[in-house]
Amino acid sequence: MPRGRGRLSAICLPDDLPYQHAASAPVEVVVASGICLDAISRWRSDDMSGMVISGGRVVDPASGMDAVADVAVMDGRIAAVGSSLGGAERVIDATGLVVAPGFIDLHAHGQSIPADRMQAFDGVTTTLDLEAGVLPVASWYERQARKGRVLNYGAATNWAFARIGAMTGSNAESSLEAFGNAMRDRRWMDNVATDAEVSGILERLGRGLNEGGIGIGILNAYAPGAGVQELTAVCQLAAARNVPTFTHVAFMSRIDPESAVEAYIRLIGYAGATGAHMHICHFNSSSKTDVERCRALIAKAQAQGLPITVEAYPYGTGSTVLAAAFFSDPEFVERNGTGYDSVQRVTDGYRFHDREELLKAQAEEPSSLVLWHILDTEHNAHHRDLLDMSVLYPGGAIASDAMPWTTSDGKTYTGDAWPLPDDATSHPRSAGCFTKFIREWVRERKTVSLLEGVRKCALIPAEILSQSTPAMRAKGRLQQGADADIVVFDYEKLSDRATFTAMNRPSEGVRHLIVSGEVLISDGILDVAARPGKPVRRPVVEG
Repeated sequence: MPRGRGRLSAICLPDDLPYQHAASAPVEVVVASGICLDAISRWRSDDMSGMVISGGRVVDPASGMDAVADVAVMDGRIAAVGSSLGGAERVIDATGLVVAPGFIDLHAHGQSIPADRMQAFDGVTTTLDLEAGVLPVASWYERQARKGRVLNYGAATNWAFARIGAMTGSNAESSLEAFGNAMRDRRWMDNVATDAEVSGILERLGRGLNEGGIGIGILNAYAPGAGVQELTAVCQLAAARNVPTFTHVAFMSRIDPESAVEAYIRLIGYAGATGAHMHICHFNSSSKTDVERCRALIAKAQAQGLPITVEAYPYGTGSTVLAAAFFSDPEFVERNGTGYDSVQRVTDGYRFHDREELLKAQAEEPSSLVLWHILDTEHNAHHRDLLDMSVLYPGGAIASDAMPWTTSDGKTYTGDAWPLPDDATSHPRSAGCFTKFIREWVRERKTVSLLEGVRKCALIPAEILSQSTPAMRAKGRLQQGADADIVVFDYEKLSDRATFTAMNRPSEGVRHLIVSGEVLISDGILDVAARPGKPVRRPVVEG
């Protein structure tokens, strides 16, 4: 049951603190700030326009609110949150349902209409590709705007493609296929960049930031040969431009040298030496079976005030492209504690038998997606504990690492069919990351409250970006003036449905989804014509 203890007239924030964090407005009292009363007065006098989500359990981690209330929406923004807000042009009856800020995914590689639709049923309203990012940035945003997007979207600038361009001369735009093909020329993966090449990398990254890129995505594990001097310069650029870096750490082995611990020590060093905000992508899969030791290192660094944030997804199985450098390591088995049969091709479920077979496939189909079964959370209690350490990390965000949807011919699916084609495959996290977390960790296991669960799915991701990206300051919260990105779900029925044998099954329990003030899902039905997604982008610097 909701925990609000008294009559709630409104939850709003004063003009000079539009995005104040935490329980600044307790739900058990009537809030009397002028902006609140004015907002409700304006709403009630507006003669049946806008939309009201009525009578739901409103869960807003920014204010600490967990109480039955109405949410009024007008012109793409939340106009008021309170009791008895009256009629509107459209009223959504949310009785018995949870009303929460839409989930924000910091780590989603799909970035397409079919990927958006699957994530919509996972409660996501904003989907960002920050670990990899894109390059060039401006043309990517232009393409998204031309074709229209279902969810709010955005991307970082892509260090790997800056490296590819500077070191191999390729000017291919970033994509899954281009990434796999670029791995045929290993210079950008294995070599330390020359001074001239570093200059080229920094110039490309700077241009991407000027074009509105949300920070710098650093796929360090895919170019483990990159030198510390280069990466220090990249982090110095990020610090100078006041943007985060989003890092797939260089190494993931459980043993030295080039262990996950070494990679985290490097990342901590970059944060301390340059002042750059270092965001750790998929803390779970980057740490492999050494999560406990890596977790202690990051917690100590954070306690010392270093600007480090983390994310994790609630699965023990990862996914990537077949040509990833770490699969061809001659000591793959010893360094990772898994056999080659832990690597499974997505399109047909085939598991590899030995290094020779895998190397042959890398040469023939480098961009093919594979699953990497790392933690056996079904049968190994210790592995379940390791996943918990990542997923429940204090202050950590939930992020999916959602992969593109591919068809049986191995090509990325970008079509308009809904439901997705029967042969469309990806990873269950591309369909059920957030609903799985709410179902398993919040409702069933009660490891965190619903308020804290929503915080990890919505508010924390927004806060990670709020300093550098003004557009994120109005997301992840249900307060007057915030963006109307809202998920309404049946708490008892919310559940992921995608499995490793049926990956393209949408989650269930999301009854309504509002993106930028427009209803995308109504009574569990997707509006296939809707394209309400708006760009999330830093201000563009001309010249």
